[in-house]
Amino acid sequence: MRQSRTLDIGLGVHNDSMAVAYVAQEHGAEVIDLGAIGTRPCDIDQLIRKMPSKAPPLIFIYGAGPCGDWLYRYVTKQGYDGWVVAPSRVPQKAGNRVKTDRRDAMPLGRLARSGDLTVVDVPTGEDEAIRDLTRAREDPRSHLQDAKFRLKAF
Repeated sequence: MRQSRTLDIGLGVHNDSMAVAYVAQEHGAEVIDLGAIGTRPCDIDQLIRKMPSKAPPLIFIYGAGPCGDWLYRYVTKQGYDGWVVAPSRVPQKAGNRVKTDRRDAMPLGRLARSGDLTVVDVPTGEDEAIRDLTRAREDPRSHLQDAKFRLKAF
């Protein structure tokens, strides 16, 4: 069980910005929107420096996507908890189809506090290296196969 002073920080992560919202573990606490920040590690450090004055245990929650693996590794290296959730598993109201950074970040903190999120595993650096090696091998093989088909077509 987490401490009651834990802050759940929801992040809407994109290439050029991150929307930030947080909620305390206290009963009846509201989700507070902090706005957008940049995506550089120094922006994350600045956010972390702001947050510990409110609560020492911080949990960063964001939706899985192509922009976030570095963020998980960076946050966990700093000693904080990071949760990556599957966007398809985040409960949404029927008819809520508008996607904005703020609308992505605010529910994450609230749903993390209530325990309604499904956390996914983030591949380690070694796993990413194996994937890159496999892709680097498969690309030339498929190009060779395509060239063979083109030659046979003549």
